[in-house]
Amino acid sequence: QLQLVESGGGLVQPGGSLRLSCAVSGDTMDYYYIGWFRRAPGKEREGVACISSSVGSTNYADSVQGRFTISRDNAKTTVYLQMNNLGPEDTAVYYCAADPRSTHELLFGQCVFADPADYDAWGQGTQVTVSS
Repeated sequence: QLQLVESGGGLVQPGGSLRLSCAVSGDTMDYYYIGWFRRAPGKEREGVACISSSVGSTNYADSVQGRFTISRDNAKTTVYLQMNNLGPEDTAVYYCAADPRSTHELLFGQCVFADPADYDAWGQGTQVTVSS
């Protein structure tokens, strides 16, 4: 069973940056899409970005494209979310999650995050607050 632990959240001013980390253990992340999701107060959980670790392919929500970057370390134990040019609309609890996929999907497909129900392992979340 994959375990995920997020860290790196905090308070940042508009226009600032944060880097979130998701420590992955219990299995190799190469068997999963790893995604970042967020839930803002009063809103539904939404997908932000994902990565297929085995090939390094990524996918982003339109709202964060060009501002956020998802990546993983070479040891494949941590997935990062670099967030730049943050705005108040980015305030949310951020979660990382894992979606087990077939070898074919992992090698040749693009990770997706439209349906959080596809992701069956979740971290506890880390709060990001963007405010002056």
